[in-house]
Amino acid sequence: MQRLDPTFAASAITLFTGILWGAYWLPVRELAELGYPGSWGTLAITATTAAMLLPFVVARRKTFVQADILTLSGIALGGVAFALYSISFLYGRVGIIILLWFFSPLWSVLIGRFVMGWETPALRFVAVLLGIAGLSVLLGAGGEAPLPQGRGEWMSLAGGVLWSVSTTMIRVRRPVTAVEAAFMFALGASIACIVASLFLQDVFVVPTQDVGTALSIVVGTALLWWAFSVMALLWAATQINPTRVSLLLMSEVLVGAATASLVAGEHLHTHEMIGGGLVLVAGLLEVLPQKRVHQEGGVSE
Repeated sequence: MQRLDPTFAASAITLFTGILWGAYWLPVRELAELGYPGSWGTLAITATTAAMLLPFVVARRKTFVQADILTLSGIALGGVAFALYSISFLYGRVGIIILLWFFSPLWSVLIGRFVMGWETPALRFVAVLLGIAGLSVLLGAGGEAPLPQGRGEWMSLAGGVLWSVSTTMIRVRRPVTAVEAAFMFALGASIACIVASLFLQDVFVVPTQDVGTALSIVVGTALLWWAFSVMALLWAATQINPTRVSLLLMSEVLVGAATASLVAGEHLHTHEMIGGGLVLVAGLLEVLPQKRVHQEGGVSE
């Protein structure tokens, strides 16, 4: 029997992950309608994920204790970023939220150059300028200042910055196994949700109706999105190059915009499509193969 090509399997997993996360806003908003507003729905999902993974971490506690602390911290920070991303869907339009998040590769360029001191090809600075232009068009229509509007857009943009910091930390440190990574990811997200609830001031009252429906959504989302897809993507990222990963994950933008239009009636305006297109083109330029340069920490492009 012929074995499945790991490259093909990893590519398929990455593409499916992008499609899956493009529809992630659906269970988040459904939970809000069932009585889990603000950060509470995301907290229910991420805390459930952490609880599910905890027995596996305890069983492998020696591996967990020996894991690189900075790698674990970087992964937890990634969880914080995704928690902000998740919550932001309740305070903004889906298409805009996703496009603001996809500005994160360009933050990574700036962090790599000015914080880490890595050599940066000129094309990547062109990508940053193009991305900034796209962001200005996306947010600055009607003569308004090109700044995020409302909580949702600010949280998505801030989450993208934190995600860039997280991926930089993970990139230069010793890797950890998928189970430990997924657990720290969910744990960091849960802590972020608790902190966010203090700022959002959304009062949580224990729902007395549709509890079974809410529970099934929480468990299903925890398993499918926060446990299985995260661990699968972490494996896939070790099998194919970062360029292919980034390109395949852009399917999230298309699925998010399409589902938001069909289900929620949220349509992007012309200037938003133009600005979003520039941001995506900038992202494509950022991941184009570049001349290999040696970076600190033994990392190469």
